This record gives sequence, C-alpha cells and structure tokens, in this order.
Amino acid sequence: MKAKELRDMTDNQLAEQIAKLRKDLLGLRFANATGELENTAGLGHTKRDLARAVTVAHERSLATAHADNGHE
Repeated sequence: MKAKELRDMTDNQLAEQIAKLRKDLLGLRFANATGELENTAGLGHTKRDLARAVTVAHERSLATAHADNGHE
C-alpha cells in the first residue's frame, strides 16, 4: 500500500487499517515461527505497510497538536 493511499483515508479507516495490519503481521509471525509460511517476503511487506500507516497516523496527530497550539 502506498503512503498516498493511506493519506487519502479518513482517520477511522486509517485506524482500522493499522489494526488489520497488526493482526496480519501477528499471523505471519506465527506462521513463520511454526514453519508454515512459504512466502517470507510477505512478512517484510506487511511490516513496511504497517510502518507507513503508523507514520501517516503520527503525522496527523502532530498536525492536530500543532493546530491546537495556535500555530499554522
């Protein structure tokens, strides 16, 4: 998923996406640990997608905090 796609999401959609990616990552980690995971590259892709989503959420929280302090 690209950062632009994440930035186009609403706050609720972004939160749902982060929760979904965290759940997917947990499942992939378990599958990898038990030797069931065939496509190990998916683990890295999911980690990067999660990092992008969390970064966009953090950017939004910083922008909100910055706007609440009266800065523009």
